[in-house]
Amino acid sequence: MTDTAQATHEVEIDNSNRSTTPQTDAFADYISAHWAERPESMPEQSAAAPFAARRRASLGALFPGTRLVIAAGAMQQRSNDTFYPFRAHSAFAHLTGWGADAEPGAILVLDPVAGVHEATHTATLYFRERAGRDSDEFFANPEIGEFWIGARPSLAQVSAALGIRTAALAEFSPGAEDRSLGLAEDDLELARAASELRLVKDAYELAEMQTAVDATAAGFSEVLAALPRASAHPRGERIVEGVFNQRARLDGNTVGYETIAASGPHACTLHWIRNDGPVRAGDLLLLDAGVELASLYTADITRTVPVSGAFTEVQRRVYDAVLEAADAARAIVRPGIRFGDVHDAAMAVIEHRTREWGLLPEHDGTAYYRRYMVHGTSHHLGLDVHDCAQARREMYLDGILEPGMVFTIEPGLYFQPDDLTVPEEFRGIGVRIEDDIAVTEDGCVNLSAGIPRTADEVEAWIRESQRGS
Repeated sequence: MTDTAQATHEVEIDNSNRSTTPQTDAFADYISAHWAERPESMPEQSAAAPFAARRRASLGALFPGTRLVIAAGAMQQRSNDTFYPFRAHSAFAHLTGWGADAEPGAILVLDPVAGVHEATHTATLYFRERAGRDSDEFFANPEIGEFWIGARPSLAQVSAALGIRTAALAEFSPGAEDRSLGLAEDDLELARAASELRLVKDAYELAEMQTAVDATAAGFSEVLAALPRASAHPRGERIVEGVFNQRARLDGNTVGYETIAASGPHACTLHWIRNDGPVRAGDLLLLDAGVELASLYTADITRTVPVSGAFTEVQRRVYDAVLEAADAARAIVRPGIRFGDVHDAAMAVIEHRTREWGLLPEHDGTAYYRRYMVHGTSHHLGLDVHDCAQARREMYLDGILEPGMVFTIEPGLYFQPDDLTVPEEFRGIGVRIEDDIAVTEDGCVNLSAGIPRTADEVEAWIRESQRGS
């Protein structure tokens, strides 16, 4: 077994300059004794388990006769002896149904079945099982010991919850012919297949996506209620971020990505995550945020709201153009169209409105309007905020929409504060409206339709959220 295969943490920590737990036999006998009985209760099988089994079967069918190894990954170092909160590799989570509780270093192995059978592979989940209280690990290992990080599951408990055979990580041995993902150098064909497997969501995934969106909606309303408090603080964007992130921790695992709380001209910076600026009356606040559930499925929603509660004439004009683009894109979504057509429909509106406003040079076939919206309109969504990223272009951007696909529609207009191609009253205005869309048999459903979208609805939403706050 290689060090890579058995690692639970990215680096081994040097504890030589820290006080150490006594290692005498007397202390070991003392600390391992006089504990109350801790009966092991078996959890019910998770709702994800049967779906994960079908996903494993689908992946295995693509690689008959081949041993597949999919790793959860190791804890990533943040600084010295601190680590980022662990999040399993998305392919591992998808194929096991093990979400926020997944153990670092865990490995899913799909062993090929010899001969002709309905199943092409058998599955085993390897992880470092919990240690008894009579072991040094229990009290002396700050990386995995239960004294330090809390109770860890047994092999039997995880097997019961996920409906999969489990074994100790020490029993795993890599093979020379393994095709692996998440261990060292990824097998690109396997990574692509695992990514493409997530393009169409099953019933469990669609329900999780809706739950994530609903939790995100609650967080947005709480942010609006906190706008007066944010406006009173010199770093009001941090209050916006904190309020939303609290909802993510209460209703889910965490945020699905770093929250963008961009007020005023910061809204023109597409990935503004510093969130250290003021939230001023008269400005717009662009909030791009999503709750990640314990299952690791995440929402990705953006709303742009007037801090004072009412849009100015120019702000509303820009907002309505972005909304028109979003609605035009959503109107064409149905099975059978090309995924890239969704972007094209939105950009046609962006071009029309910016040309109508006199912002563009004479038409010569150049996409000058992209100066004001440089990003794409849509990306797939699921376990990753930009899900299925390893899929082939012909399956993704040029792919044909199918029922069960989930993606964003998120047009925007961003007029930089120093952009001399636009009138002064436009400068510093950034607007994005983003919804999460699921393709159905005959069209689509907007999972985030319950979050106000029109300018009038947004203004009423702010009033309602701040009533009594």
